[in-house]
Amino acid sequence: MRIRSPFVPACLLALLAALASLAAPRLLAAGQAGDRERTMYVSAVDAKGEPVEGLGPDAFVVEEDGRRREILRVSKAIDPIDLALLVDNSAAAQRVLIDMRTALSNFVTKMAPGNEIAVIGLADRPTIITDYTSDVKKLSEAVKIIAMPSSGMTLLDGLMETAKGLKKREGPRAMLVPVVTDGVEFTNYYSKDVAHAIADAGAQLHFVGIGRFLHSDEHPIRERSFLLTEGPRVTGGSETIILASTGLDQAMQRLARELTSQYKVVYSRPESLIPPEKIEISSARADVTMRGSLARDAKERK
Repeated sequence: MRIRSPFVPACLLALLAALASLAAPRLLAAGQAGDRERTMYVSAVDAKGEPVEGLGPDAFVVEEDGRRREILRVSKAIDPIDLALLVDNSAAAQRVLIDMRTALSNFVTKMAPGNEIAVIGLADRPTIITDYTSDVKKLSEAVKIIAMPSSGMTLLDGLMETAKGLKKREGPRAMLVPVVTDGVEFTNYYSKDVAHAIADAGAQLHFVGIGRFLHSDEHPIRERSFLLTEGPRVTGGSETIILASTGLDQAMQRLARELTSQYKVVYSRPESLIPPEKIEISSARADVTMRGSLARDAKERK
């Protein structure tokens, strides 16, 4: 007759419980650490607009609703970009056509490797000239634009429709780069709605304009003026205005250098059910300007 001792199972249970208690905190901590990390794609430029390289975590300052967050790590951003190039091919572009073709061709040649670029025309109504591709030859043909006679531009409409399309794409980085003149504008949209759509898509707006872009009380011109200021600010993008098209190639090449030299900044956010309303990136160095946006994680976007 065998007698089962009640102490053996009890000891075994105690041992298993002890092992579980040691493992649980490690698993929980690992999960919490992953949940707290947030990523931003950041441009760091000097006074001339040229990218500043070699920066470490101590050069970046991230604040959420005024509270400074810990920078965990910084690296060069190599993740692919979904880039929508919106081109003014209205009647007003006729006077800058040669310079615009050259600048756009050089820009897509620089940006295409490793990224996806779409070219959208803005004359009369937004029209896809070529869908997202990394094929340099196809993109170079697409930017050989022809100005449409007696046509106006639809910048705000193009940005709104393109932002909606970008929201459906899953790339980690997205950018809208309109290259336009100060010609006639047609739209019924308001700048705040367009800026919100771009931010909602997790995209940065990098505006490049040729001309003076004077303010007017006329709805399309007024809303375009507001968007040029507000859009880049709320999306972490940039605004470049040149008076003569002869400087367009230089401006586009500088923008290409900025976009291909962005930083990937990972910082820590305390656990919270309520996301921050305002996220700001700035530089700890007075000689460096920073701007950027959160990675296009669906959980970050509303």
